[in-house]
Amino acid sequence: MATTTATPLAIPIANQRERSIRTIVWHQFRRHQMAMVGTVILLLLVAGSILAPLSPYDPEKSSLRERDDPPSWVHPMGTDSLGRDMLTRLLYGGRISLTIGLLATALGITIGTVVGALAGFYGGHVDNLLMRLTDLFLTLPRLFMLIIMTLFLRTLNLPGMDLLRANGGVGGIILILGILSWTGTARLVRGQFLGLKEKEFVEAARTLGISNLRIVFRHVLPNTATPVIVAATLLVAGTIIAESGLSFLGFGVQPPTPTWGNMLNSAQSEMLKGHWWMAFFPGLMIFLTVISINYIGDGLRDALDPRKLQ
Repeated sequence: MATTTATPLAIPIANQRERSIRTIVWHQFRRHQMAMVGTVILLLLVAGSILAPLSPYDPEKSSLRERDDPPSWVHPMGTDSLGRDMLTRLLYGGRISLTIGLLATALGITIGTVVGALAGFYGGHVDNLLMRLTDLFLTLPRLFMLIIMTLFLRTLNLPGMDLLRANGGVGGIILILGILSWTGTARLVRGQFLGLKEKEFVEAARTLGISNLRIVFRHVLPNTATPVIVAATLLVAGTIIAESGLSFLGFGVQPPTPTWGNMLNSAQSEMLKGHWWMAFFPGLMIFLTVISINYIGDGLRDALDPRKLQ
């Protein structure tokens, strides 16, 4: 009786190449020492923010007996003018600041990608209209527009506005920062599309009768992912700085909801009293987060360099 031997399933060539590219990207990223350090620091900050409820202190509970205490074993980062544990408030503040940075960046990247893709692919009047709109947004003073739009949202009475004003106005800040942060991505994606839309695979898709929108979002857009990912990491850092600056000026997320920016705002008068820790630690959190994300962006830029993926 003849016996048959089972042959191992061959891994498709496409899957092998995809795994090979992932391996190369990870290897190149690991070689960037500062990017790895930034990744570790950012993961620690994210983990601390997620685990903030495990803190033995309530971020809003005041203790008049422990007001203005400097860093100690009991309160590693001291207490504020109301006796609240600074470390606990920093962890809860990290939740808000990091969430705003990520969601506002996601919104800005989405808007910029759509605008840039349509402008680069269709060209002509569509390109002129969308790029003039982009130029208009680029000419607007960013900080001034942030303040004006924040004040406008606070006074606007429309259905759903309560959701944007909840938790100190977190939703409104995300919306405003997202609306004002898409222009760089739009220009980047447009430039990519101008080169990609003349490629053979696009002509082949048109020959097969595939619709333009399907070509844009299913065939061309994935090929722009590398520069967009790098731009997104850097935009997260810029968005966190913008939120912190806005909150520092008193126009961002409103107390008692803690963010690193409004904690710095509250520490202004305390610095004159010698309570250095109230401003130092929120500033340190912003610094570590931003520089970590910037190094991660540098590492991704080097790792995703097409010349190294050949």
